[in-house]
Amino acid sequence: MADIHLSVALPASPEAADHIATAERLGYRGAHIYDTPFEGGDVWQALHDAAKVTTRIRLGPAVLVPALRHPLVNAAQTVSLHHAAPGRVMTSFGTGFSSRAATGQPPIPWSEMDNYIRVYLALLAGESAEWEGAPIQLQLTSTQRATLPIDLPLLIAAIGPKGSGVAKRLSADGIISILQVTPQQREFAEAVVSGPGTVLDEGEELNSERVRQAAGPTWAGVLHFTYTVQGADAVREMPGGPAWLEVIEKYPPEERHLHINRGHLVDMNEADLAAWHAGGYVTLSSTLTGTADVVRQKVADLASAGATEVMFEPSGPDIGRELKAFVAAVRG
Repeated sequence: MADIHLSVALPASPEAADHIATAERLGYRGAHIYDTPFEGGDVWQALHDAAKVTTRIRLGPAVLVPALRHPLVNAAQTVSLHHAAPGRVMTSFGTGFSSRAATGQPPIPWSEMDNYIRVYLALLAGESAEWEGAPIQLQLTSTQRATLPIDLPLLIAAIGPKGSGVAKRLSADGIISILQVTPQQREFAEAVVSGPGTVLDEGEELNSERVRQAAGPTWAGVLHFTYTVQGADAVREMPGGPAWLEVIEKYPPEERHLHINRGHLVDMNEADLAAWHAGGYVTLSSTLTGTADVVRQKVADLASAGATEVMFEPSGPDIGRELKAFVAAVRG
């Protein structure tokens, strides 16, 4: 299947650069790094490390969370990455589902997202913009001044009309969704669908230990997201949800966000494991999980629905195996 691009999204680990180099060799078009500093890694450091060991693959965050940094910091890091990987830098923003939830805070309002991204884009254009009541600007040295303006692909993570409205007003290139194409995505040049999963070996069961290690951490992110966005009642209706809640609700309400997001997309915490062993693993079938033929059909269905790119979110101890198996399944 040649009519859809493939990219990969990874945590900001010391190994991320090597995984991205593998993705480049396998033909992935892009590589994204999560902006999840609560897990100890830095998105920009990981992207700079990847720039050193690659020559073609597009590089960028997925997604930047405005509340984590002053816009000058993100703009300056974008300039720096542009120097390290000219013509290969992309950017994206989101309201901070995991990074905000992990600090016990709600997602950033879309009005604030709109303002922050406008300021960030103005800085990359070489302009001044007002921030906290005063003008700010990238004041590059004489040896760097010719770098600006920088015009790069912009994606917005949005699953509803408010987010897509902001994306339109900002003239974004596209929208990132989760596991399915949204109606709003069809109005943009780029419709990126993110999703976890793993390609099953012949005869392999969904509840096998290899599958748990390979897809369990990212599968558990659906529980984290559902609880954060819809609350406990929605989780209770999910396979394995009651077992997950039984663990989480042992903790004081003011501390639960710490336990929910522990290991987010990287390891399975106590609640995640309880949900898995209670049968929650059956919902893996709704992710990018299945035999090679099944995964290939899932991606084909996304392409038919309007997706232009699938952002694969592998996890587990053998990312190389996941990247190879996924691209082989999709490309046939």
